[in-house]
Amino acid sequence: MPPPIDPRELLTPMMRGVLDRIARAGHAPLHALPPDQAKAAYEAGAGVLDIPPVPLARVQDLRIVARDGTALAARLFAPAAEHPLPVLLFFHGGGFTVGSVASHEPLCRHLAHLAQCAVVSADYRLAPQAKFPTAVEDAWDSLVWLREQAVGLGLDGTRIAVGGDSAGGTLAAVTAIAARDAGWPLALQLLFYPGCAGHQDTATHKSFAQGFLLEEAHISYFFDHYLRGSADRDDWRFAPLDGVDEKGHVRELDEVAPAWIGLAECDPLTDEGVMYADRLRHAGVAVDLEIYAGVVHGFINFGRAIPEAMTAHNHAARALRHAFGAP
Repeated sequence: MPPPIDPRELLTPMMRGVLDRIARAGHAPLHALPPDQAKAAYEAGAGVLDIPPVPLARVQDLRIVARDGTALAARLFAPAAEHPLPVLLFFHGGGFTVGSVASHEPLCRHLAHLAQCAVVSADYRLAPQAKFPTAVEDAWDSLVWLREQAVGLGLDGTRIAVGGDSAGGTLAAVTAIAARDAGWPLALQLLFYPGCAGHQDTATHKSFAQGFLLEEAHISYFFDHYLRGSADRDDWRFAPLDGVDEKGHVRELDEVAPAWIGLAECDPLTDEGVMYADRLRHAGVAVDLEIYAGVVHGFINFGRAIPEAMTAHNHAARALRHAFGAP
């Protein structure tokens, strides 16, 4: 029997070089910091490996009012247009604990430019100050608000997609299910390496538990701050793959919005992303699944350093254009 493959051998040379440079920098890992310091460290590092912000004709700060009256920050990105643009409602990643509209601005700008659509990036409330399910409720309230305000913002409220990366991908997937339940058609759910499962017990969680940027220690840190207790792990609003509703039933996925799912090969979340794509397909949902070889979780924000980031941006934008009925 041949010896097992070292998972690091799967990495592209450029991805391995990025990880080696990060290790040599010697910064304390986020999971070793108090949440406020982790938030600040994440913001300080955001953009170091990302592409420069693409100039756009329209960048507008917004305020979304949540169900309890809290004003949530949001930002609209849009190219010049003579007619109302379709819009992607985007939720940033960060384990429900770190990240912001600012940390993901280069990505949102680039998607707006490539897809020739508007992007509204919404800041949901973060843990540990805001525990589950606050982020889920904020995401849903953002969609409610966008549907109501689209015309006034010069957007096409009949063509809305939801999307996000990592924890933001979880929120987008859950919002898509809730929109199905409400009878609100969405053009697409755009999911970059979403968290989908309630328990981190797949093969990729074991293979890529350490040394691949998103480590098991980070996942535990984020979820310990976000979840109220172990029961939340089995709630479909946290785990759209295998979580259950208040009656103990796994949520069906029939007639949810079509999905574009982009995964990283060397990522603890890869297996659950593939399984979620399979569940969607088995429910009759159209799914376009891309797995980018040799890269790690978070790679879409590394456009300065690895070509796969730009490839994923272009694939996602193509999916948006198709979903919105653009040429």
